[in-house]
Amino acid sequence: MPHFNVEYSQNLVQRHDMQALADLICRSAAETGVFPLGGIRVRLMGFDQVAIADGHRDNAFVSIVVRIGQGRDEATKRSAGQAVFDAICDFFADELDGEHFMVSLDMVENEAGVSFKRNTVHSRIKSGSAEPTAT
Repeated sequence: MPHFNVEYSQNLVQRHDMQALADLICRSAAETGVFPLGGIRVRLMGFDQVAIADGHRDNAFVSIVVRIGQGRDEATKRSAGQAVFDAICDFFADELDGEHFMVSLDMVENEAGVSFKRNTVHSRIKSGSAEPTAT
C-alpha cells in the first residue's frame, strides 16, 4: 500500500499527459519515505460522461482516493498526503490558475483484520533486480 485510485474528467487528456501524472504520483509517494515502493499502485480512470457543478463545458476534476494500511500516526499520514497533493497541484498549476477545476485527495485506512494481500514485488526490489520503467 498505498493504492491511489485517480478519477478524472476526460477533458483533461487534451491538455495534460495523464501517464505523467501517474508517474508523478508514484514517485511522490515513494519520496515521502512513508510507503514501501513495492506496495505503491496508481490507477487512473478517465470519464467521458460527467456532470460537474454548473455544467460548464470547461469544468474538469481530479479525485484521488488513497487506500493505506493501518499503523501510521495522524501526523505521518497528513505529511505524506500533503506532499503528494502538493505535487499533484503543481502538475495542474495552470488549471488551478483558472476557474473550472477541482482536485481532491482523500486518504482511507484499510482495516487490518479484513485486508488480504500477497506481493512478490517487495522481495524483487529488495534484491536489487528491479528495472524501473516509470520516470
